[in-house]
Amino acid sequence: MNLIAINGSPRKDWNTAILLGKAMEGAESVGADTKLVHLYDLDYKGCTSCFACKKKGNTCNGLCARNDDLKDVLAEVIASDVLLLGSPIYFDGVTGEMRSFMERLFFPNITYDEFGKSVFPRRMSCGFVFTMNCPEEAMKDVHYDILFQMQTRPLGMFKGEVEFVTSHETWQFKDYGAMNAAMFDVEAKARIRAERFPLDCRKAFEMGARLAQA
Repeated sequence: MNLIAINGSPRKDWNTAILLGKAMEGAESVGADTKLVHLYDLDYKGCTSCFACKKKGNTCNGLCARNDDLKDVLAEVIASDVLLLGSPIYFDGVTGEMRSFMERLFFPNITYDEFGKSVFPRRMSCGFVFTMNCPEEAMKDVHYDILFQMQTRPLGMFKGEVEFVTSHETWQFKDYGAMNAAMFDVEAKARIRAERFPLDCRKAFEMGARLAQA
């Protein structure tokens, strides 16, 4: 059982990466081998509409034809049993690096011969970790519930289980006093970090274990 986790955050040791790590630990607890990839370490672009993966007789086999730093990562992803994605929410969406990665992964695995048809040949379970400043109780007011559905829906093309975990009002800076960030209630955020973030970590751990067992 192989799991690959893709960190779409620019930070390697903060909220998104921590939760991905907990999900990996959950998968490891049931026997999975895991690997973590940081997208911000790689040099690549999103889909360039070359349509190599749509030409008759192509040999892409679900892989993007572009030859850059993402090529080997994508090959590892489509050979894995479990895929974990993680991104902070920036301006009502995932990071640009995560969006570009998703374009490059998704487009070669759908066909234009039949609407909504996946050409992925087997099952791969998928999980997504979303981190954000948005309070959980405000999620529906800003339509983040729809955002999460839109970001996770394409993962259904891989024909396995799909889950996601959200973490709200995350601790964004190590030193809030050094930042122009007066809109935040630092004491409240510190309390959430101490009380709620460990629960989010537990949810991520349990998701990783479930996906690996699925």
